[in-house]
Amino acid sequence: MSRQPRFYNCSKCPAHCCSYEYIPAEPADVLRLAKHHGLAPAAAAKRFTKLVQGGKLRVLRHQKDAIFGSVCQFLNLETRQCGNYDARPKICREHPGSVRCGFYDFLCSERELQEDPDYFPSFTRG
Repeated sequence: MSRQPRFYNCSKCPAHCCSYEYIPAEPADVLRLAKHHGLAPAAAAKRFTKLVQGGKLRVLRHQKDAIFGSVCQFLNLETRQCGNYDARPKICREHPGSVRCGFYDFLCSERELQEDPDYFPSFTRG
């Protein structure tokens, strides 16, 4: 059977990209967050981000998640959509950086192989 190339559809994904351990927040991203939420930039940085790698990288904070263990604090856990879409960081605006998303391709392939349109592979963190 020949597989047709698929373009990603974020509305059908459980938000795999939101589970990345580090979602960088550049200074412009912090300013966008501050403006969107009516906060001073320093308050937005403190509330929505944290420094990692010895203070070299600013990333978005996470929240607990039943599917991936930990996800971006802005992910709506019920809809699996971004709750901060208009103020999302540049990296999220550019994701996946191409016309295809590897996780979405994997998910579609697994659903096809399992003959189950709602199949979701279980992941364990160890």
